Amino acid sequence: ILKAMPKSRASFVLYAPLVLVLAGLPFFFIALADPYSALVSREVSFPGRRICIMVDASTSMRTPFTAATLNKRAATDAAFFTTVAAAESFVRLRMKNHYRDLLSLVEFGNEAYVVTPFTHDYENILLSISLIGDPVEFSMFPDQGTIIGRAIEEGTALFKAFGFLDASGNLMVIFSDGEDTRAQIGARSLDDIVQSAYAAKIPVYLVRTNYDRTKGQVIPDELWIPAVEKTGGKFYAANNEKALLDAIAEIDSASTGTIEVRQYSSQQPRFAVFALIAGGFWTSAAALKLGIPYFQKLP
Repeated sequence: ILKAMPKSRASFVLYAPLVLVLAGLPFFFIALADPYSALVSREVSFPGRRICIMVDASTSMRTPFTAATLNKRAATDAAFFTTVAAAESFVRLRMKNHYRDLLSLVEFGNEAYVVTPFTHDYENILLSISLIGDPVEFSMFPDQGTIIGRAIEEGTALFKAFGFLDASGNLMVIFSDGEDTRAQIGARSLDDIVQSAYAAKIPVYLVRTNYDRTKGQVIPDELWIPAVEKTGGKFYAANNEKALLDAIAEIDSASTGTIEVRQYSSQQPRFAVFALIAGGFWTSAAALKLGIPYFQKLP
């Protein structure tokens, strides 16, 4: 009897593969039920910036701006269509340089309108630029004047709405003919509006698309050069196509860095963890049964 006891204990070990198979079953059934987390958030970093692109669609943008390359698809050489093409060229340049910016699009005249809020989807931004660049859409734009301060206000509000004011890597790029001499916009002065952008650390890059007018040759330049430089941005007198393309390239070069974004998922699948555990048990059982002759005996 005493000699039989060790044999009985040893025979129990032969059940180890079966035990492992049974241990894996609960995890398999949990994985089969497709569990998921209801809300998951995580911080991720991307090379790029948060950029609000603003396009002036006022009546003064109907003046000619000769640009053989940028305007080759446009019906006319109006400054507006050159500006739209320049905005598209800027976005494609960001894509080419493998950035993952958060981009938004604002169209403005007397008032400013958000066309597309912040998105990583470059194709969506390009589609929106194409839509506002349609001649029919441009002819129906309701605002006739140019109030750049409204655009800066709307851009700052957009950054605030998305909770980006305390984040680094924000900037505004404004394409306009610069025909705006208003130092007072409603109840706020231009200095107050510019100070809001400065306080939020949002540099403003103003690309003044006014053909054959060099820096200082347009009266409002005296107002806007110090205004945008106060934000940490820069004023560009794009008086021809080359100057316009050079401005775009310089802004692109200056807009390096990374941005941090909090990503949310409402249904994060978790079945893989349980499936792996079940697979681990079953793999171990198979390894014991097939790899060790001892476990191939009947108990």
